[in-house]
Amino acid sequence: MSTKMVAMILAGGKGTRLQALTRKIAKPAVSYGGKYRIIDFPLSNCANSGINDVGVLTQYESSVLNGYIGNGEKWGLNGVRSLTSVLTPKQTEEGSAWYLGTADAIYQNLDWLDRLDPEYVLILSGDHIYSCTYDDMLKKHIKNGADCTISVYEVPMAEASRFGILVTDEKDNITAFQEKPKNPTSNLASMGIYIFSYKVLRAELRADAKDPESEHDFGKNIIPNMMKEGKKMIAFTYHGYWKDVGTIASLHQANMDLLLSGNSSTNLYTVQGDHKIYSEDTHSAPQYIGKKASIKDSLVNQGAQIFGSIDHCVVSSEVVVEEGAVCVNTVLMHGVVVKKNAKVYDALVGPGSLIEEGQVVNDKHDGIALVANSNAED
Repeated sequence: MSTKMVAMILAGGKGTRLQALTRKIAKPAVSYGGKYRIIDFPLSNCANSGINDVGVLTQYESSVLNGYIGNGEKWGLNGVRSLTSVLTPKQTEEGSAWYLGTADAIYQNLDWLDRLDPEYVLILSGDHIYSCTYDDMLKKHIKNGADCTISVYEVPMAEASRFGILVTDEKDNITAFQEKPKNPTSNLASMGIYIFSYKVLRAELRADAKDPESEHDFGKNIIPNMMKEGKKMIAFTYHGYWKDVGTIASLHQANMDLLLSGNSSTNLYTVQGDHKIYSEDTHSAPQYIGKKASIKDSLVNQGAQIFGSIDHCVVSSEVVVEEGAVCVNTVLMHGVVVKKNAKVYDALVGPGSLIEEGQVVNDKHDGIALVANSNAED
């Protein structure tokens, strides 16, 4: 990237709405799409954008995530002119503390940013599924002389009250920010993707850290305060596929969106080239499809052994579906075993889980069922 920009990926949340899937691992480390982890998407986006310096801020149950990120080699971010750093809460002379909020997480790492001395800082969430580059967003930020540019996504007006909503004028200047308004006047939802001019961001974070009443959060504090101060705030509208996989239902749907017969505007077969998603090679054996197997409209990763029937499913590596078993509209994560004559419908089956012989899961199709080994660390 011609202009020096550092990316900071916020990857420390608990992800409690994913229930047992995040009991032992951080949400960004959760499996997705048969062969990926959620964190692969923002890191691949950074690599595809030519961003050479990336900090990943981890906190909750971070050991698996930290090990997976390593030195950034999977995304080509470990070279002589590139850097990936895992940034955890640290002990200082003043003591030690967890990151108190999204803004505090960046504030606690200002020394790391100061050493890099960037012109711009890109703030990302580590748990969103989307594929893009950030080049056009940065160009708009520079062209408008903005202090902060916020990426927004047009949502149905009926759902706008669930999001932080931005109101803009005809030149995309942000004129108002509404946090989950009861009666929204706009459908431009904040994606939690920000580009800040670093000098402005640094001053705002230092001031926020001194405020005992602050929750030290970008959406609740930093952005509203900048609005009050009359800072130059610009909206950048994103038009591609984007999903916040914060619940079991949304994670399941994001997996289903990858199937070619789905209604998604994007799937893995249309995000190659400049938008390729990089991940870890599991070095599994080739997939095996048995003589009596039936596979329809499904993604099946390497190392899977299918002897039964799968229809509209996403199947990860090392999964075994035994003879007579039926899986429909289901996500089977790494190492799942579905025994003989079991039936699984509309479900998300966590890593290492076992569906017993003859067991029936969600035959009444009551929402999305979760089957998970809560002790699994995949």
